Amino acid sequence: MERALATTRGRQDGPQEQQRRIRLMIVDDSLVARAVLTRMIETDPTFEVVAIAANAEDALEALQQVQVDTIVLDLEMPGLGGMKSIPKILEAARGAKVMIVSSLADEGAEQTIAALALGATDALPKPGTGKFHGRFSDVLLSRLRALGFADEMAPPQNAPASWSPQLHPLRAMSNEPLQLLAIGASTGGIHALSSLFDGLPRQIGAPILVTQHLPSLFMPVFARQLTTAGQREAVVAEDGMRLVADRIYLAPGDAHMTVQSDVGGPMVRLSRTPVPSGCMPSVDPMLESVGELYGPAGIGVVLTGMGRDGVRGAARMVSSGGSILAQDEASCAVWGMPRAVLEAGLCSAVLPPDKLARRIASRVGDRACK
Repeated sequence: MERALATTRGRQDGPQEQQRRIRLMIVDDSLVARAVLTRMIETDPTFEVVAIAANAEDALEALQQVQVDTIVLDLEMPGLGGMKSIPKILEAARGAKVMIVSSLADEGAEQTIAALALGATDALPKPGTGKFHGRFSDVLLSRLRALGFADEMAPPQNAPASWSPQLHPLRAMSNEPLQLLAIGASTGGIHALSSLFDGLPRQIGAPILVTQHLPSLFMPVFARQLTTAGQREAVVAEDGMRLVADRIYLAPGDAHMTVQSDVGGPMVRLSRTPVPSGCMPSVDPMLESVGELYGPAGIGVVLTGMGRDGVRGAARMVSSGGSILAQDEASCAVWGMPRAVLEAGLCSAVLPPDKLARRIASRVGDRACK
């Protein structure tokens, strides 16, 4: 059985280093995949591969001896397997994140969504033999860089300043009864959405829009899962759909979702026009349209994710009297999107998802029903 525990390679952090490198573990039953992923990752001095395991059992044993920031995990392995091992790995990982790199991330939407719901932070399809380089390498390194350090292993020197209300004062929240809730999320969002919906009243008397950065292939599966997690119907949005209270509308993976007024009432409009964030779907068009149509009766929520998608839309909502809530740094897988709206001075609250749910419920009033 091939296994390497705490096998640090390359240069060591010297006294002149401003911060340590991001420490990774690779868990894959393929010797070729382990070797290729290791070489690929270690071309970037940001990272060091400190442990390698051929199966989940070996990974759990290694985590007793070495601390890492991210675990690159295959789902198809003998023994315990990648899927069943995720909760145990997260429990043993002491704040490390799990990045799924598996052929199932492309071929099996059910398995990928299930892995993300179990707590995996991100997922990337594993290419076939001989296709590991090029775009795959760039995307993998970019995603790993965004995940950064483990929650309990933040670099001690030159770390970004923690949020404080003195640095980023919060805005007053509108008292208008809620008429529409719009939620945007990216990396780590599926787990955050489950927590948010678990804390929401079962009836809020308003439609719910969700733009989650996911490919189209995953959306029908995600809708089924969110119907269960959210305890209300979730559907993949189609152009022209009428908005119904307490139904969740998901942006399809290949179009932006917006809302528009019509003689029969508010309806969904889909757009594929490129936007400055480069995201498809993007949170910006959704929030912009909610601000225009609902003004102070709309609430926008920006959850975990990399990048700045949502800032332009949040600014439009706030200028129209709407309120923006953001997930806090401690509960985020990647504090990119929420941090961007906070630093732009657009937030009325910065809290973990369950407490954001309570803040939303405060705008529902007598319509709230568990």
